[in-house]
Amino acid sequence: MTKCKFSWIALAALLLASCTTDPQGGAIVDSPEAAIAKKLIHTSDNAVTGELILYVNDDAARSLEAVCAAEPMATRSGVSDIDEVLYEIGATSIERLFVVDPRHEERLRARGMHRWYVVRFDESQDLDRAAMSLARLGAIERVEFSQKIERTDWGEPRVVDLEELRAATRADNLPFNDPQLVNQWHYINTGDPYISSHARAGADINAEAAWALETGNPDIIVAVLDEGVDYTHPDLAANMWINERELNGATGADDDGNGYEDDIYGYNFVSDGAISWNDPEDKGHGTHVAGTVSAVNNNGVGVCGVAGGSGKSDGVKIMSCQIFVGKANNLASTVRAIQYAANNGACILQCSWGIETGAYTSDSAFASVYSSELEAFEYFRSAKNCAALDGGLIVFSAGNNSGAMSGYPGAYNNIISVTAVSADGLPAWYTNYGPGCNVAAPGGDEYEDTKTRRSSVLSTLPGNRYGYMDGTSMACPHVSGIAALGLSYALKLGKTFTVDQYKALLLTSVNDINSYLTGTRQSYKVMNLADYRGKMGTGTIDAFQVLMGVRGTRCVPVTTGSQQTVNLQNYLGGGNLGIKFSSIEIAPEDMARLGIAENPVIFGNNMLITCTKPGSIIIKVNMIAGGTSAGGGASIGGMFITKEMALVARPKHASNGGWL
Repeated sequence: MTKCKFSWIALAALLLASCTTDPQGGAIVDSPEAAIAKKLIHTSDNAVTGELILYVNDDAARSLEAVCAAEPMATRSGVSDIDEVLYEIGATSIERLFVVDPRHEERLRARGMHRWYVVRFDESQDLDRAAMSLARLGAIERVEFSQKIERTDWGEPRVVDLEELRAATRADNLPFNDPQLVNQWHYINTGDPYISSHARAGADINAEAAWALETGNPDIIVAVLDEGVDYTHPDLAANMWINERELNGATGADDDGNGYEDDIYGYNFVSDGAISWNDPEDKGHGTHVAGTVSAVNNNGVGVCGVAGGSGKSDGVKIMSCQIFVGKANNLASTVRAIQYAANNGACILQCSWGIETGAYTSDSAFASVYSSELEAFEYFRSAKNCAALDGGLIVFSAGNNSGAMSGYPGAYNNIISVTAVSADGLPAWYTNYGPGCNVAAPGGDEYEDTKTRRSSVLSTLPGNRYGYMDGTSMACPHVSGIAALGLSYALKLGKTFTVDQYKALLLTSVNDINSYLTGTRQSYKVMNLADYRGKMGTGTIDAFQVLMGVRGTRCVPVTTGSQQTVNLQNYLGGGNLGIKFSSIEIAPEDMARLGIAENPVIFGNNMLITCTKPGSIIIKVNMIAGGTSAGGGASIGGMFITKEMALVARPKHASNGGWL
């Protein structure tokens, strides 16, 4: 039998051909055929065969629930006309799309999510014909083709023998003892030519300064929606989320009643079982991403993670929500993984995948055809799984097509979309940019320096291995890790945020990239950098600035290399206050960190300072509030006060200081 393919053009033709004209007023009204066609979501192009997703009315939902409760592997619905079609297409199962978890069922039903069902049938069946047959039924309100998604990595991982790489020594003066931290330029970039002849000092996430304040909190759970994470890896095992009530082993039972059997470290939503990472077409993508978020720090092994803790079992936790097995994936697996993350304690959704760039060019176009996925995202956003945040945070990679827009779902307006830069602080050759892109982070670019090829991102790989990968896939977990680090710090300080407040904090805690975007960059291709100006998001994310935002401390940008005059009034209230600045206090070790040879000088409202090294420190600004001299004892005068500020020294800053 020849398979009939419906395209959007074909559907449009069907709609036009199926309309009638109102003889009274000439108005166009839909015929029954047009109304049926409008129920179809997506097309069969790029869809999983043998599977459709249905949204049914309340009566059908009640009948289906009764049948599915009595028959775990139901092939009928209890509604006669639906059952006729299910028989016709050879249905092998019909079940709820969103799994029953009694702990959260009330919240799910309040959103109408219990009305979504997935039907599976023989893959030889014509998918379009099956969809149309179901769409003709009054009890079915929508029929959704289960679309495939793609990982946003670039190429194969470059596995490395750590013996071939330099290891950290005491002379490196690094904060942790992980031997390969010295090669993770994306955390601490000193401009070392060993990494790349183009490496630029400070082109990193400013992790070292952030780690001096916070390294992670195990109460923060990041769900990695990706390939399976190798939970046995010695640099990940201690930071894996563990479902304690399933720890009695692979019993084949759902011990905690959350709808899944033996889900100890998460779940494989593609194969419906144990997490895996050994399919011949797996790339180690999920394990690499997880290592960037939370590889165990200070354990004397391998690499570090952004929020991997201090070596005292205090890193943020990784929940493996597997939505890829090799190239196999589907929409049903994805939405269930999102629901699972929300139901089981995750507060950050780490998503280095997406839909082909340009497939959708507006939020409304995307929303019109991804209704079940958006419902799952909204369900996650409403889940309050962190005491410091009133909902869930979703982070996506922007895509690797060099496209002038973010791919979806990342481009959607309430999701953070991450672009990629390399060790030179410039856009990676593959990164998407433009509308829908929100912030930049290190994603690596092996073509930046073809001699060393160390300007990619180094992280964990399955089987106790390590390796380099490039992509907005690698940039995305830097932002997820920083978001987790910031929430860890918020828990420590007792601070709370709404999701919108926290997104604003993340997206404004950045360093300038636009002032560097002149001329060309030679990578895999010659890049005209002006094309990227103003299109990489707000700037390059800075972990230290995120923590300062959580802390409520104002950041003061300083350009390295020459004496700078900083008007401190600009960073207090509305400026022009009745304040006299008296002195600046900086710890000796912090002066050394920024290469400050002499104490800053106060001249009126200005601080004169020279920093020779990039970095970030906290300073104390002493001042007199209300008068020119302090009162006390035999005199009357102003009040002596001290305010904390943070200096962020970088080679360049935007004319507005690099902050919004």
